[in-house]
Amino acid sequence: MAAERSGTVGKALRVLTLLGEHPHGATAGQVAEDAGYPFSTAYRLLHTLVEEEFATYDPREKRYRLGLRVYQLGRRVAHQRGFEGTAAPILQRLTERTGESSILAVLDGDRFLTVHKVDGPQFRTTTDPGDRGPLHTSAVGKVLLAFSDAPVREELLGRIDLSPRTERSITDRAELRRQVERIRAQGWAGQQEENDTGMAALGVPVLGPGGRLVAAVALAAPLFRSTLEGLQERLPELRQAAEDLALELPSRP
Repeated sequence: MAAERSGTVGKALRVLTLLGEHPHGATAGQVAEDAGYPFSTAYRLLHTLVEEEFATYDPREKRYRLGLRVYQLGRRVAHQRGFEGTAAPILQRLTERTGESSILAVLDGDRFLTVHKVDGPQFRTTTDPGDRGPLHTSAVGKVLLAFSDAPVREELLGRIDLSPRTERSITDRAELRRQVERIRAQGWAGQQEENDTGMAALGVPVLGPGGRLVAAVALAAPLFRSTLEGLQERLPELRQAAEDLALELPSRP
């Protein structure tokens, strides 16, 4: 019985996670297809999530969306881990000093998770808190991959999906390994139109005691404002922000 309950909880959490990947909502059929569950199972799990206010249902559109209970829990997590009260002013200063958008992300399984961001004065970034993205195409993702513990890094390098997001995305595993070694040596990662067309980004690690990875912080800019080479001129400000964050954020996010 315990194993059965655990399996049900796991399936419900999987459905909840999938809903987060549909900002405009998803039908029960879409959730069932994405999760690989029978329609009846997905429908039953969605109904339970709605009852517990972790999801909402629009009968006109026949779509399910994340509920306010998820937002409430997310805000509590962000507060407890310093992503709002501590990280926000540091990112705000970074953006004010550089004029570019700043992003804070953590490793979340085989993806990066955006936990805070401050938009630049002339544009907004293409990621928001709660978004998850690939490690191999983004500046924050490459940093998190390169500076994660060796066993984690090797496991991820061997299995992460290398599907391209643009024509410039890395799809060769050997090349990704070479980049990771270079990133570890130079202490920063960059990308230009690998994750989003027309965008460049530069990221550095936030390292806690003993050099343990806590997070990644990055600057992002549209190419009409700055190329990757131009962003590299902001490395001193970016590294200072990483040092400030390391002093304030818990060492285990």
